[in-house]
Amino acid sequence: CKAVRRGAQFAYLIGDMPFLSYQADRAEAVHNAGRFLKEAGMDAVKLEGGREMADTVRAITAAGITVVGHIGLTPQSAGKLGGYRVQGKTAADAQRLLDDARALEAAGAAMIVLEMVPDRVAERVSQQLRIPTIGIGAGGGCDGQVLVLHDLLGMFDRFTPRFVKRYAELFPQMERALAEYCADVTGRRFPAAEHAFPM
Repeated sequence: CKAVRRGAQFAYLIGDMPFLSYQADRAEAVHNAGRFLKEAGMDAVKLEGGREMADTVRAITAAGITVVGHIGLTPQSAGKLGGYRVQGKTAADAQRLLDDARALEAAGAAMIVLEMVPDRVAERVSQQLRIPTIGIGAGGGCDGQVLVLHDLLGMFDRFTPRFVKRYAELFPQMERALAEYCADVTGRRFPAAEHAFPM
């Protein structure tokens, strides 16, 4: 987060709280969230979970820290959800997501990320809240959208989730450049005289 803040001095930055930095103890969650602002220069923190995190969100916001919620597929606990699967596909699960979103809003969350949620569910949740929703794999009915930079730029050749639109295919170029670099180093063509400093 510190590195991002150094490079993006005027952007609104949200620090994604790591696993176990907020789940185990509420006071520790507030302390860790404060570090994101004080030490790393973040403007807000993001944490995963619905109703079960409402009291933690309330405590962090009571300390004057802006919180972004995250429901649907929550990568830090994907194993508990059955893996990387769409969440909210049944009426009961959709209602659970809506209840989670309402609980986070009532606890003081400033916005909510909806990840891998059916588009109709995300749109309904977005309509029911006063705070903005940000979708990632949640259709066009959210107030905003986010994609992971590496997905957007095609920086790997692995599986691409259905919701990702690649705007570039950089992996082949990166692979070729790295192979050329390795060949130049092992062939002693790099560094050459023009890459060195004279005495």
